[in-house]
Amino acid sequence: MRKHLRMTTILPVTMIALLMGFSTPIWASDDDSDGEEIPFSVAELYFELNSTDEDLGFHGLIDGEPWRSLEIENPQGREQARIQLKSSMRRQGLTELFFESAEPTFDELDPETFFGRFPEGLYEVSGTTIEGEDLESESEVTHLIPAPVPNLEVNGEAVSDDCDEDPGPTVSEPIIISWDEATLSHPELGRTNEPIEVVRYEAIVEQEDSSLKISILLPPDVTSIEMPSDLLEPGDVKVEVLVREASGNQTAIESCFVIEP
Repeated sequence: MRKHLRMTTILPVTMIALLMGFSTPIWASDDDSDGEEIPFSVAELYFELNSTDEDLGFHGLIDGEPWRSLEIENPQGREQARIQLKSSMRRQGLTELFFESAEPTFDELDPETFFGRFPEGLYEVSGTTIEGEDLESESEVTHLIPAPVPNLEVNGEAVSDDCDEDPGPTVSEPIIISWDEATLSHPELGRTNEPIEVVRYEAIVEQEDSSLKISILLPPDVTSIEMPSDLLEPGDVKVEVLVREASGNQTAIESCFVIEP
């Protein structure tokens, strides 16, 4: 049975705050291997697939003690990134760092070549604090990419496969966005058709004419959400649903619909 969430105007902020409380990644290691290095509080390296646009990216989120240098090594011990702070920034240090690689479409860079650049295995994230202490954590990177959520619907109607050609269904409020559970990895990319462990969904609703953008994190047993009627206006609406797997890898699907006057 599909579990449904009904949002009020203030619920998005509340839900995000609650869900972020248990969003610490299980794939980031706190292993202090020799008792000398300080682990990062967060060291996530993962892939994001946009199933609609057909592109892949390599993402990272790193946080911890203020640092003056940072390195990332792949499982073969090859350095893939180095950041060295200079001057006043070196004295101040950085803490949180988020990055996304370039995401060329599959006709520019095929997935097999992309995954060849970022092999599976343990990646080492290391650095030096502004006091000169060593920082080190590991992040397990896999090619287990979730399939996009199936049967994305608005008020029970299937959304458009191509918003440039089709604006999608025209619906009236209340607006209910729903999808079926994601249970397997992608059928064509990476490690195909394997069981996955979903840790959360994310629903994003955007209305350009009103500058409205709502993003809400949902637990893995919630696959339906009712949008607050006092926020949405008649007109075109973009909708995106992401599924995040226990490895950190996530897949997005984008579409659209129209709210009738």
